[in-house]
Amino acid sequence: MLEKYDVIVDEMEAKLRPPTIGMKPYTPKVIPLITGEDLLVREATREELCLILDTIEPLMKQPKDYYDIVAARIYTEVLGMLRYRVQDEYCFVGAIDGEIAGIVNGRLVNERVGMSYHTLTLKRGVRVGAQLFAAKMEYHFDFMNQDEVFIVAESPNGFRRWMIEYELESRPNSPHELGGVPTYVLTRALWEKHKANKNVGIRPAFEDVVEANQVLRAPAKISV
Repeated sequence: MLEKYDVIVDEMEAKLRPPTIGMKPYTPKVIPLITGEDLLVREATREELCLILDTIEPLMKQPKDYYDIVAARIYTEVLGMLRYRVQDEYCFVGAIDGEIAGIVNGRLVNERVGMSYHTLTLKRGVRVGAQLFAAKMEYHFDFMNQDEVFIVAESPNGFRRWMIEYELESRPNSPHELGGVPTYVLTRALWEKHKANKNVGIRPAFEDVVEANQVLRAPAKISV
């Protein structure tokens, strides 16, 4: 699936690719859901990015709950990652028995500051999005040891989940990469205050759950 995105890394292409400050791997974890299902949270591999793009694309025309703008933007961000045009970007998936239940992404601005991009929930009603958002904050603070993460919301639901529930610090004079939406920041102090209630999961991940999610597939039906 990657063939159409593969290019010869000549001298000019090498100049176009951004530098890296070095990203640590994210250790997978299992989150038991209220349905009795096990959600595996893990990094998406480069080989899975095309599948993720195909999964996102139909939602770009779904206006309900602002799925259209979120899907359109995360599509370009994942494509930028695939094309090596975004510095230090990560993409995590939440999967249940191989089916993608949610996608989150972001990047490292520098060693101390992170930039949260998007949270896209494909299985609603069981807090998949909330769990994945917490997982990426865990990555910034507990894996990459960063000091703060810039965050914006593009839907009322996102504002309730992130800005209100995490008591985010308003930072209107610090522009987020996504544009003019008001910027908020999760500081290390706020993360330490909320992570016990927000960031759950079991490590090491159960071997049978890891095995069940080695090969991903798009949901048969996405209910938004």
